[in-house]
Amino acid sequence: MSRFLKRLLGLFIVLVLSACAQKIDFKGTAIEDASMGGNFKLTDFHGQPRALDEFRGKVVALFFGYTSCPDVCPTTMLEYASVMKQLGADGDKVQVLFVSVDPERDTPQVLAGYVPHFDKRFIGLTGGAADIEKVMKQYKVVAQKVKNEEGGYTVDHSAGSYLLDKEGKLRVYEAYGTPSANLASDIRQLLR
Repeated sequence: MSRFLKRLLGLFIVLVLSACAQKIDFKGTAIEDASMGGNFKLTDFHGQPRALDEFRGKVVALFFGYTSCPDVCPTTMLEYASVMKQLGADGDKVQVLFVSVDPERDTPQVLAGYVPHFDKRFIGLTGGAADIEKVMKQYKVVAQKVKNEEGGYTVDHSAGSYLLDKEGKLRVYEAYGTPSANLASDIRQLLR
């Protein structure tokens, strides 16, 4: 093979590899901690057991909240509903999972009346307190009941959300209040 052809072949290989190695510039915070995340199994709002691994092939947006939340949770869910509209047909390649940090009140029936209100494709998950606690530890989420004067309680909790790629790997942390355009941008990069 002539020197010219070898150089041309070498240049071609470099160009192909460069095209394959897409630069990802997330708006959120890239997660490099391999010890975070992982598969889990909880109960969906139809009372069926669901494992995170079932959603491989889709980008997963994972949010921990509760249905009685006065502000953070509905705001975040509305942002993700907006994202789904921005994504158009690609929204079907995304799964938003709402994991309750208040399993005492957030039964599957309660979640069924709350989560699909934002988008019918969203899924609410709950389980026993120990199951929820285990998943929260996996994702380094904190939540704590705060009693109020009326005898009830609210739940102070981590307010961000996570994006997992199509292989189920935890990739991005999205802070509370991230605009839907930024969320959509990060999801589009994970869909490539």
